[in-house]
Amino acid sequence: MGALSRRRMLAAAVGLVPSLAAPALLGQSPPRVVVVGGGAGGASCARLLAEEGGIAVTLIERSPRYTTCFFSNHVIGGLRPFESLQFGYEGLARAGAEVVIDSVIAVDRAQRRLRLASGATRDYDRLVLSPGIDFVPGAVPGWSEEVAEIMPHAWKAGPQTLLLKHQIETMREGGTLALIAPPNPYRCPPAPYERASLIAQRFKKINPTAKILIFDPKDHFTKQTLFEDGWGKYTNGMVTWFGPEFGAADVAVRPETMEVLVEGAAEKVDVCNVIPAQRAGALARIAGLTDAAGWVPVDPFTMRAKTDPQIWVLGDASAQGAMPKGAFAAHSQAEMAAAALRADLFGRAPLPDHYANICWSVLAPGDAVKLGGLYEPRPEGITQVESFISAANEDTATRRRTLEEAQSWYEAFTHAIFG
Repeated sequence: MGALSRRRMLAAAVGLVPSLAAPALLGQSPPRVVVVGGGAGGASCARLLAEEGGIAVTLIERSPRYTTCFFSNHVIGGLRPFESLQFGYEGLARAGAEVVIDSVIAVDRAQRRLRLASGATRDYDRLVLSPGIDFVPGAVPGWSEEVAEIMPHAWKAGPQTLLLKHQIETMREGGTLALIAPPNPYRCPPAPYERASLIAQRFKKINPTAKILIFDPKDHFTKQTLFEDGWGKYTNGMVTWFGPEFGAADVAVRPETMEVLVEGAAEKVDVCNVIPAQRAGALARIAGLTDAAGWVPVDPFTMRAKTDPQIWVLGDASAQGAMPKGAFAAHSQAEMAAAALRADLFGRAPLPDHYANICWSVLAPGDAVKLGGLYEPRPEGITQVESFISAANEDTATRRRTLEEAQSWYEAFTHAIFG
């Protein structure tokens, strides 16, 4: 990928790509756009729309503070404090968005009305949903969210992040941690393997005879060569990955006895991080937008839901084509959606001609790798047209620069959205 393309991608990541402001609408009430979900996709879209003016933007989010899932592995691995993941919505309010801390419990698409947990209602002209993910019930036999205090998922950042970190810090000497990876598609494809890498780095300091077992239903995983090189270089055999040929497609758990069952054979473990199969967040189902696979099909040119032309769906919940599910991608989709909303409301064009994504992963302190690409909207879906990935033989200086790039991106990205 050329330097120009990379600059375009990084500009998109921190909200620097210019867009067209709305025309003045003298004597008219501004159209009402309600955004539900204050993560990377929803908060980005709300901010873009509010800053450009001409639209009455409301963000509805159930929590007054957002905890980023991206970089939460760094907390689990002891590389940064939990508080560094948390952001309020004061910046969005300053940008002109109305911020409502509440939950949507019903969507009346015919009346364009939302019903909130508080009993209030909100009418909209256009609706943007960024509901994130939920877990597929029964995806891992024996596991449910009711037992997540015993076998945490830590796939929705917050108390679960701290719980898994605590279990790692207090695991018995020489104990075994199991990580059950999810099938595709799921939030942040490299993250289970980065998590294993950073847990291993922590264990090297506090529990050097510990073992990490990854049970994976997939034949291959993102950045596999890079992660396996890192495990070989840094973990002294601590990490072992088991794919389907070793029975990992048939995994169940017994939380009450802390056992993982692989094709029925029980393995006693001390900590078990279960990351189940995923689907769109509950709000997408409440709104009646999901398909048989549990995701929301969207128009790749606009991110508009295919089943309702007044609703846009961003980020992890969307079924859009080839883009991975993650924060960078959600922000890029928010830029497209914000432009498409303005075009829809005011007749403005053109729309952006591409999407972008980059994902960084830390193998060890001072060693990070990245994967990214440019994407184009096409009738069959969002399609990757350029890609790059870190080389396996990169020198130490390159890997350290990649880590610094990742850290700088996080600070700039979160400031652009929440600052």
